[in-house]
Amino acid sequence: MNLSPIAAALLWSCAAGAGAAPVIDGYPNRPVRIVVQYQAGGATDALARILTEALSKRLHQPLVVDNRSGATGIIGTDHVAKSAADGYTLLLTTPAAISTNLVLYKKLPYDPRIDLRMITDVVRPSLVLAVHPSVPARDFRTLIEAIRRSPGKYAMGSWGAGTLPHQIQVYMDKTYGLQTLHVAYKGESPMSADLISGGVQITLGSAATLKPFINTGKLRALAVVGDHRAQGLPQVPTFSEQGYKEAVYSNTGAISLMAPARTPDFIVQRVAHEVAAVMREPSVRERAESLGLEPVGNTPAEATAAYASFLPVALDLARSTGVSLD
Repeated sequence: MNLSPIAAALLWSCAAGAGAAPVIDGYPNRPVRIVVQYQAGGATDALARILTEALSKRLHQPLVVDNRSGATGIIGTDHVAKSAADGYTLLLTTPAAISTNLVLYKKLPYDPRIDLRMITDVVRPSLVLAVHPSVPARDFRTLIEAIRRSPGKYAMGSWGAGTLPHQIQVYMDKTYGLQTLHVAYKGESPMSADLISGGVQITLGSAATLKPFINTGKLRALAVVGDHRAQGLPQVPTFSEQGYKEAVYSNTGAISLMAPARTPDFIVQRVAHEVAAVMREPSVRERAESLGLEPVGNTPAEATAAYASFLPVALDLARSTGVSLD
């Protein structure tokens, strides 16, 4: 059945309004690959497997996780950007690969603004600013005061040069006249281990990773990023609640599902509809939240608008670090 774009859109609207997911042109009629930019075993990979398991049941086709790691997400992102725009190769992407990489690398083999299109924001990470108990701070204001009293004493860890924790460390130094040290690690796990031992004293990390140590008193949580408190850490106020309302503390981006730019609208709408339904399932929500991820499942238009809002903030922060990775 071949439909004009207008007829396809009308069919979609009618079916969606009735709460059903339309099947247009038989999509999908074979397995769909979800490309993940990281190796198996990480949080994004775990999310992909939760998502594909649930989506397979709704789309009545196998969904396969395809791990294409390397070069801070460039390899996997470029593969999808250059794939056929037929809905059978999709990208589950973290924010950096479609934002800060535009600054950190002089030449990217893709431009996410041109070569890819948004389907939906699947989840938003919950990020928390935490300190070693030796730091004399109970909130963000007293952390700033403690650092100001002891220039050069405190080190802030990140999971790599140019990443969000590094960006915020640079922003704090420039905005409040501080002198902190930056220590880059090859991933969040070694960074967290060093924070617990006191090798570094401050970091911004995922709620899922840091929560067990916060609960046992090995770390102290000072603030969460975003416009509302993290479900897993309801006792920890946001930066905004403490009077720090800058976009850097509220806009962290999302883990999003994207497709090659020329993927037809009806496919993008169909997949977004199904992801939204999946993210409302209690079992899926519970599994995502256990990873420190807030389920979303918005529309393509909403995801596109959120990306447009997030991108300039992310690019400005990345530029502020002065880091170049090529």
